[in-house]
Amino acid sequence: QVQLVESGGGLVQPGGSLRLSCTTSGIAFSFYTMAWFRQAPGKQRDVLATITGSGLTTYADSVKGRFTISRDNAKKMVYLQMNNLKSEDTAVYYCNAHYTSNYWGQGTQVTVSS
Repeated sequence: QVQLVESGGGLVQPGGSLRLSCTTSGIAFSFYTMAWFRQAPGKQRDVLATITGSGLTTYADSVKGRFTISRDNAKKMVYLQMNNLKSEDTAVYYCNAHYTSNYWGQGTQVTVSS
């Protein structure tokens, strides 16, 4: 049974930081490209950052320089360090695993507000 479970979301003030974590089970983690997406109310789900099994990363322009994706293949976890958060970063954040199949977590809410 494949499970992706996000954690670390919450309420943070503009300019603050959060670190999201995604714990996985049931997949050959090191083979999977992992990604973080987000979806704001009324908007489509957008990819923010990806990381291959070997650690190659890509970022959306909207988060480049502020967010950092990383992974720990031994722990089968992926992380998203988010700095200098803005109100427009408010959304539900999803962990995604993609290789021969595509899997999603249930999402974690991030709210940036003063």
